[in-house]
Amino acid sequence: MVTPVRRPVASLWIGPKLQYLNQLCLLSHVRQGHPTTLFCTEAVSNVPEGITVRPASEIMDIDMAIVEQTSASFLSNVFRYQMIRKTDAVWIDCDAFCHRPFPDEMQNIYAGHGFRGALNCGVVYIPREGALMHRLLDYYENLPDAPAWFNKQQRKKLEKQDPGLPHAVRIYNAERTAFGPQAFTWFAQQTGDYDKALTPDYLYPVPFQLNDIFYDPHGRVEGHFTDNTLSVHLYTNGTKPWWRRNPPLENSYAWRMCKEIGVNPAAALED
Repeated sequence: MVTPVRRPVASLWIGPKLQYLNQLCLLSHVRQGHPTTLFCTEAVSNVPEGITVRPASEIMDIDMAIVEQTSASFLSNVFRYQMIRKTDAVWIDCDAFCHRPFPDEMQNIYAGHGFRGALNCGVVYIPREGALMHRLLDYYENLPDAPAWFNKQQRKKLEKQDPGLPHAVRIYNAERTAFGPQAFTWFAQQTGDYDKALTPDYLYPVPFQLNDIFYDPHGRVEGHFTDNTLSVHLYTNGTKPWWRRNPPLENSYAWRMCKEIGVNPAAALED
């Protein structure tokens, strides 16, 4: 059976090497028929066959000095909307496993996350010319003195930052998610797009707090899935170091998916 060609998806990688879960997640989209592009800031030694590699500079310049003072995920929060705007692809984090293909007609792909109800942007597509896109890009391009949603404690933490640091770094140090879920949730509320969000089972069926279940050979990961589930976030940023440095245990979800798609975990462990 020929796999149909579906809408494109894309992500960003900052660094010289993918970990096995990143390989797995990228290939899961290829398997479902999504043309998959990985934008990179440098040569990556182990991108699996079937994934298109493009320079990140095609979308925007990446200030590596800022990345070094914050994190790789910090710049990806800006990059993803620029990427959607320029390519019309669905943004996928490199730790989002494609369970079922994204419907071609779906124009609002984002969902609530975990137990707190905030929107996440680990998998996201929004209309390229909509109000939400314009508000997000304006926020990143014209940073306010403090994000509008900051509470008194966050503002005090911001004020205590070294004034010699870039303003974006000061905001990041005051609140790590100020460029990611917090910004996305706030602006979606302002534009009326918050109510268009999918329910968590579409994109984040397993809450972040339970992410060890992906490595448990006796865990019933699929028990969290519903008929709506399109993507399964594996939360590599929150994964315990042992799971990143050792192959997954036999019969765990990570092990089964690697076997199913053809990824060798032992060849791409974290150093």
